[in-house]
Amino acid sequence: MAGLKDHKRVYRGKRTRFWEGGNNYSYPYKEGEEVIHPSDVSDEHIYPEDCPFTTALILKTYIAAGCGLATLITETLLIHPFTVLKRQCQVNPGSTKYHIIPFTLVPVIMRLHQTQGLGTLWKGVGSVLLVKGMMLAIEDFIYKITLWPKEITRNSSLKEFVQHVLLKCVSIGLATPFFSASLVETVQSEIASEKPGILDVFRDGAIRLVDVSNKGRLISVYALLPPTIAYEVCKYLFNLTVLRITSHSMQSRKKYTQELQGAYSKDLLSEEAILDIELQSGLVSMFITDVLFYPWETVIHRLHLQGTRTIIDNLDTGRSVTPLLTGYSGTWDCYHTIIFTEGPFGFYKGFGAYLFAFTMEIILARAIKWFGVKLITILSSASKSTRKPSH
Repeated sequence: MAGLKDHKRVYRGKRTRFWEGGNNYSYPYKEGEEVIHPSDVSDEHIYPEDCPFTTALILKTYIAAGCGLATLITETLLIHPFTVLKRQCQVNPGSTKYHIIPFTLVPVIMRLHQTQGLGTLWKGVGSVLLVKGMMLAIEDFIYKITLWPKEITRNSSLKEFVQHVLLKCVSIGLATPFFSASLVETVQSEIASEKPGILDVFRDGAIRLVDVSNKGRLISVYALLPPTIAYEVCKYLFNLTVLRITSHSMQSRKKYTQELQGAYSKDLLSEEAILDIELQSGLVSMFITDVLFYPWETVIHRLHLQGTRTIIDNLDTGRSVTPLLTGYSGTWDCYHTIIFTEGPFGFYKGFGAYLFAFTMEIILARAIKWFGVKLITILSSASKSTRKPSH
């Protein structure tokens, strides 16, 4: 090799004369002696920058796990009370207070706390978790059988997109009866109804699934499948589209801002910048989707509860209860009835509770961002401090 002509070879044993080796190379080695080549020397020091699956992968794994756990805790413990208030407002056709702004709910929450205790706002939280877990289990089971993709990307083909939509439709359809049972547990008043057990959601959902006869005003679950599946799938696809558009717009805006300054900064595609864009685009897409699909959600919830003999809290006063007495014949009849009897704002009953929940989502997003940035900084500094110089 060039530059190594004047260096001696590395070997073990004595060096013999070239005429005793029986070959044309200078300084051959005796037979049986082991030659040590530079490639045989192992490096015992492995540094983070030399391994592709070290610090970066560990960071992403922990951050993703932490974000998922924090989101689950927030939805179940912090956001669920506002979900209960929102649904009780949505399904009550006789209420005179629509609670479209959050401040009107504050005295109602205080009265509910005085009459029933603050724990009444967490009713049905167990059934909500069970239905969510069931949805994930059904999707995973269908994926293992059919190999339909559970997620789609920009590079997904049309066939994969159709299969993914079919996966969502089947999983939502199988979970719809249990969603109806969970919805009843979420909105029914605890002082006027028997407290359900932990696994009653499975029993009530199975009864709703097997019972195909129409009893009174109760709508068959099979008649509820088309509007429910259409609502969930359209909302999911719309949210996914807005999320990608928002994320791409934020990245383009950040690049454009850097171009105006004359050059790109080092943190243009850093972990902190990517995390910030993902959180902000997720919040924006969620808010736009929920606002546009809120009327459809109101219609779906009323259809699911019709004929179930559910008694809910009267959120006009917060001190009494009221039964749900509706007679909708279908989705369009429910829509036209709300328009004529309650007005356009009738679709947005309880929107103030949703604004409370969205505020909690913003606080959670800021906490996740702060935690992620701190975690990246701490682990990066720790990896640099423990790194040893190479020889």
